[in-house]
Amino acid sequence: MSQPLLKPIKLNNLELQNRIAMAPMTRTRANNPEKAPTDLIAEYYEQRAGAGLIISEGTPVSTQGVGYINIPGIYSEAQVEGWKKVTKAVHDKGGKIFAQLWHVGRVSHPDFHNGKAPVAPSAINPNDQVFTEEGFKPTVTPRALKIAEIKQIVQDFKNAAKNAVEAGFDGVEIHSSNGYLFHQFFVNCSNTRTDEYGGSRENRSRLLFEVLDAVKEVMPIERVGVRLNPSMHNLFGITVDEETIPTFDYIIDRLNDSALAYLHLSEPFTDVTNVPHAEPNIAKRYRPRYNGTLIINKGFNQETGNKVIADGDADMVAFGVPFIANPDLPKRFEQNVPLSEADRETFYATGAEGYTDYPVLEEIEA
Repeated sequence: MSQPLLKPIKLNNLELQNRIAMAPMTRTRANNPEKAPTDLIAEYYEQRAGAGLIISEGTPVSTQGVGYINIPGIYSEAQVEGWKKVTKAVHDKGGKIFAQLWHVGRVSHPDFHNGKAPVAPSAINPNDQVFTEEGFKPTVTPRALKIAEIKQIVQDFKNAAKNAVEAGFDGVEIHSSNGYLFHQFFVNCSNTRTDEYGGSRENRSRLLFEVLDAVKEVMPIERVGVRLNPSMHNLFGITVDEETIPTFDYIIDRLNDSALAYLHLSEPFTDVTNVPHAEPNIAKRYRPRYNGTLIINKGFNQETGNKVIADGDADMVAFGVPFIANPDLPKRFEQNVPLSEADRETFYATGAEGYTDYPVLEEIEA
């Protein structure tokens, strides 16, 4: 029986060879002053071009958006030149790649901002940890953004999308997930604003829709994806309350009005079965609500990935960790062979070890 994961799919006018997405994963290999992608980073993505769609690691749209060490950005000429190597390498192997556009908001540290506080919707400390050049440090109370600064962030995303076009990406994904800036606007625990960016669901989601409107001026909206994590709870200071899921319902209903490339949803990162107001089954809740292509993510394997598509609860599945140790993951699914295990010690390192040195099937068999 043919596997649903291995069937081709179209994202609007973009043809994908299978329904396996490589999930965006921070790998901290851009250890150069420009924070630009390198030949090593190009090789890493090239090795994984068998995915139906590669979604790049989160790539900051500005220096203000940075919250991790050695992350490749997409706001400078040097970075665009670096990404050109990546997209060419992937395209030469027949792959497709979207850039994930990112602003971490308050999940950052003054070390990344010349000693100044990071920015957020409201001055509320997420009380978490941030990995800096000197190791893990506790987060600080961020500075609440002024309206003019929010308008500038919209322009930063537009500029990043323009840079992604120039760099040769097939599209972009807006990272409005996982406790970062957009997510901070969506939820009450991090947004206590009383202006047009706070209070009502419409106001709390305003930034996302302003960014989508700006991005479509430089790139067809058919090549834009959005990532959301509705039931994320107790991570990066984000907690679910009675407004959380209704807000995501509102956002996803409105996204039906845009002909997006896809909506990329995460199942809960932690067990929320007994968390009041949380939704434990994200794909099942949102598949009936969303009428475009739905990508689902978080802890899937070959069996559960095929099942979620066969059951009609998603159109594609994004795999993260399995792609680290198995650069040719779709081929391994096709041949039903056991997967290699990833070395967690080298997830966030520098250099080729644990990055580009995982063998493909032919090398293992040889």
